[in-house]
Amino acid sequence: MLGRQERVAILLLIAVATTVIAAHIVLMQIGKGPFASTYTDQSADGTLVHLSGIIDQATVLKNGGHVLLTITNVTVFVPATVAGDRSFAKGTTVSLYGTVQTYQGKKEILVSSADDIREIH
Repeated sequence: MLGRQERVAILLLIAVATTVIAAHIVLMQIGKGPFASTYTDQSADGTLVHLSGIIDQATVLKNGGHVLLTITNVTVFVPATVAGDRSFAKGTTVSLYGTVQTYQGKKEILVSSADDIREIH
């Protein structure tokens, strides 16, 4: 039989686990929007940003199938694992979330999930 302290500890663990699961569900429903800022040239590395615009250029890189998008003079890096078998066409309007990073001295947005890129019709 469990003592009083063990029962209290188990109840606390169950309460914490329930709270974490509920918070996860709520945050998944809310999405990234409330936590992202609109991308600017002054956005700091590591910042979650949102960008919407028309694809000016889409290039599939030869080293691994990664995709580089240019959207209103902003470079967006889409890793092959995120791009999957999606194709990105010039002239397509997209809305995306990503993290700002500097690569070879130039700012770009790194998209980390396929759900973070939506085509706008």
